[in-house]
Amino acid sequence: MTETVQFPVAKINSKTFKKFGTTRVDDYFWLNDRNNPEVIDYLNQENKYYQESTAHTQKMQESLFEEMKARIKEDDSSVPYFYNGYFYITRFETGKGYPIYARKKGSLEAQEEILFDCNKMAEGHAYFKLGGLSVSENNELITFATDIVGRRIYTIQIKNLQTNEILPEKIENATGSSVWANDNATIFYTKQDAVTLRSDKVYKHTLNSPIEDDVLVFNETDDTFNVSVSKEKSRKYIVIGSGSTLTNEYRILDADKPNEEFKIFQKRVRGLEYSISHYGNEFYILTNKDKATNFKLMKTSENATEKKHWKEVVMHREDVLLEDVEIFKNFLVLEERSNGLNRIRIKSWDNTSDYYLPFGSETYSAFTTTNLDFDTDVLRYSYQSLATPSSVIDFDMKTKTKTVLKEQQVLGGTFDKENYIEERVWATAEDGTKIPISMIYRKGLNKNGNNPLLLYAYGSYGVTMDAYFSSTRLSLLDRGFVYAIAHVRGGEDLGRSWYEDGKLLKKKNTFSDFIACSKYVIEQKYTSASHLYAEGGSAGGLLMGVIVNWAPELYNGVIAQVPFVDVMTTMLDDTIPLTTGEYDEWGNPNKREYFEYMLSYSPYDNVTKQNYPNMYVSTGLHDSQVQYWEPAKWVAKLRQNKTTDKLLFLDTNMDAGHGGASGRFEALKELAKEFSFLLDLEKIKM
Repeated sequence: MTETVQFPVAKINSKTFKKFGTTRVDDYFWLNDRNNPEVIDYLNQENKYYQESTAHTQKMQESLFEEMKARIKEDDSSVPYFYNGYFYITRFETGKGYPIYARKKGSLEAQEEILFDCNKMAEGHAYFKLGGLSVSENNELITFATDIVGRRIYTIQIKNLQTNEILPEKIENATGSSVWANDNATIFYTKQDAVTLRSDKVYKHTLNSPIEDDVLVFNETDDTFNVSVSKEKSRKYIVIGSGSTLTNEYRILDADKPNEEFKIFQKRVRGLEYSISHYGNEFYILTNKDKATNFKLMKTSENATEKKHWKEVVMHREDVLLEDVEIFKNFLVLEERSNGLNRIRIKSWDNTSDYYLPFGSETYSAFTTTNLDFDTDVLRYSYQSLATPSSVIDFDMKTKTKTVLKEQQVLGGTFDKENYIEERVWATAEDGTKIPISMIYRKGLNKNGNNPLLLYAYGSYGVTMDAYFSSTRLSLLDRGFVYAIAHVRGGEDLGRSWYEDGKLLKKKNTFSDFIACSKYVIEQKYTSASHLYAEGGSAGGLLMGVIVNWAPELYNGVIAQVPFVDVMTTMLDDTIPLTTGEYDEWGNPNKREYFEYMLSYSPYDNVTKQNYPNMYVSTGLHDSQVQYWEPAKWVAKLRQNKTTDKLLFLDTNMDAGHGGASGRFEALKELAKEFSFLLDLEKIKM
């Protein structure tokens, strides 16, 4: 397949950068100005080129959209959760793209009280997002936050749930997060830096007072840290969290005394990571203290919180990553990861029981969900696998009995999980490390190298890519695709060391791991280079950018979603959102060692004259995490350098940010674009 429509050519307007004796020439730096009409014109030209070049797939996209939509239960609702006397429910109505938030007092049989109908709130907006819901202790007021651009800049407002009126107070340019003190009159909220969008300040607002009178209670001056504000599950403390990639610091305040000063829990020590959970008269601390790489659990009195007072509860283990804890009145629940798989451990405070929930598959994901009720013996968790739809389960920790509250419905009448094979296989990396791959395909697959295979990975920030179910993915599986997740280093899939071995000066392990996984699925004849496709977004888009530079011959096509590809320009500009907070992940390029290492793999800087695979690149004009100009510049440079007429598309959503479209059906349309790109390359007809 070749390009028949003339592609746009971005003008060259070179800008030269010099650092550490290295000269970088950026021909497309001018694209870094969303207010320049020429930039908007170029993006529109690229969109037009994409649309004209794929006009023949329009019916396929529409069919895929309808097919994926038809599997979704449109009049769906969440499993209700109980909090402070009310059951809270999120539900969707047929034909509507946004959720409705509601609650019922005391019983599920009670009359429904609609808190927010996002379908009405979204009217007239190309993008709409509701967030930051927080209910006052007396259940009469609720804070909420809205973003109508997609840049994650929210406006916080307060609704009176007795009268349904929106109070006049409007807190602009906030992160959206807020919590109530126990007096039902004070809220604490976070704001971000206007330029970098770094969450850096916590304010206190008193009901019915002018916003300009709000009190600044904490200002994070270290630009590598971000702040948050939350309330403990026990509801006794308001907590300000301040954290960077490697270091945490918390401040606590009695929620009954909002006008007193926050007290530092344990001051920051570089490399000391910890998080806190309150129970009784003590705090439980999940921490890497004393070189506990995979974390351990400690506790301390609420009156003596410095680390010298911390006592060990669950010791550090070399082969088990302790990811999180959930505290109940009678039980402690530990979320662990061993050999790349989730485990949920339940331990009674009186030490009469200590056991793991049993899971049978090797390609599953299990994690605790909404457990806001402290005084209960019921744990709520979710379970799914590549072939098993997501279930929400209530587990009685005393009787050890479980109740499946809801299993995701796959409508259409054709889905049967017995039609699919799930596997976990292991590829060997360049340095001999075994890299797990989770995969799924339809039964009867012939390993002859002719099967299309989509290989996905992320591989940064210690984010674990667990095997999860997707009803939309069936549109590929049922047309002969194999779907696989490469659990590359840079995530935390096999413990903390897995993350440490894929960041900073070991970042290249992420890229070479993915290439090793690609070679493995080819060698094992799951697929071949003519039918192998790669996909990644954001930092996973960086991964896509590197592999097409390093090993373009392995892939027939690549999907790069909001890709972080201009590493040097972004990381050298501390006015860009997220940059300074990223130094502990990628390195600080103002130091020569990191500058040279990052430059050696930065996708944009390493584009060369070669045969690049077919590529579909997507971005959002208002993206606050990966600026739109990164993929725009990258595509312009790829156009200048690619040596064949293989497809290269830049698709910019002019109304959205990092997360793409906001409505649930609009998101399916974006997915239909990606799937049609793959199916068209495979010449698979609908």
